[in-house]
Amino acid sequence: MRKISGRTAVGVLFAVALPLILSNEASAEYREFSGKVTEISSDELVIDNRQGDRVSFRRSGATAVTGAKKSWQAIEQGDSVSVSWKMVDKPRIAHKVVVKAPKQKSRE
Repeated sequence: MRKISGRTAVGVLFAVALPLILSNEASAEYREFSGKVTEISSDELVIDNRQGDRVSFRRSGATAVTGAKKSWQAIEQGDSVSVSWKMVDKPRIAHKVVVKAPKQKSRE
């Protein structure tokens, strides 16, 4: 009888703990930060937004660059970008960088 109770307790503990362990990864939703590139190196990007927030993001091997430019090396200081990152990343990792097309000045 004790073996069944012990096994049952372990099974219940596992059933309760598993969703809690997995929920950390599942709740790691992407966040987005947009602004102008103030600094860029081969492995880091610093962005300044309109509110004066300055945030740095690390490049990973899986970082995707889309939009007006298609590679990390093509991004330049002054480019407008949106970076997708996860709150659980320490340090912040740029999972996706969308480079926005430069605004066209209207001719008047």
